[in-house]
Amino acid sequence: MDEGLQGKVVLVTGGARRVGAAICRRLHAAGANLLVHYRSAALEARALQVELNARRADSVALAQADLLKTAACSQLVKAALKHFGQLDAVVNNASSFYPTAIGEITEQAWDDLVGTNLKAPLFLAQAAAPELRKQHGCIVNLVDIHAELPMRNHAVYTAAKGGLAALTRALARDLGPEIRVNGIAPGTILWPDDETWRDELSRQRIINQTALKRIGEPDDIAKAVQFLLADAPYITGQILAVDGGRSLSV
Repeated sequence: MDEGLQGKVVLVTGGARRVGAAICRRLHAAGANLLVHYRSAALEARALQVELNARRADSVALAQADLLKTAACSQLVKAALKHFGQLDAVVNNASSFYPTAIGEITEQAWDDLVGTNLKAPLFLAQAAAPELRKQHGCIVNLVDIHAELPMRNHAVYTAAKGGLAALTRALARDLGPEIRVNGIAPGTILWPDDETWRDELSRQRIINQTALKRIGEPDDIAKAVQFLLADAPYITGQILAVDGGRSLSV
């Protein structure tokens, strides 16, 4: 995929809103056709589809799936082939995120956090690999700087993203030379919609720990995804931190 994204088909998980929607808009503007996966954000997904198809007809299709169900991964690949006849890239963006304090961790939280952040990217990569090999395509995984800088009371999420970082490197080795696999580790881009456990003082403290002294924008991540998909033919097995220098702090 070193000739740009024109006419390429990209599957973006969790693509209906927030960072996922920014990724979709940027890749679409670069000429890609999209299969936008969503779990429960049906209204947002349909609105995004209408918006982008108005710019280029029949360029965006939707697929609803619960990625905790392994069979859904194969169904997403089949949906891409049904709508567009090929699959060139996968962006594993879908993620669950919430605190899990030691002493209060449940098996349900483990299954959800590890399932969305680690299990689903693995099984989707496995399902997509035959088609990606045909296209000499690539995979981009959304990791997290906190895979290396653990947050207090987020042991399960941290373990899942740490596993995704390792999986990214393992897949790059196993799927090469036909398929490139890279990761992006965002720092502070958007605060969670339903975050009630962190006050404004805590947020400002996090911002002050970045070298750039500000939070990022969803499009900062989208630009990095576009780079790894379209302009990095000799990069694989790498994880790019897009964090304003937050990972420089200890």
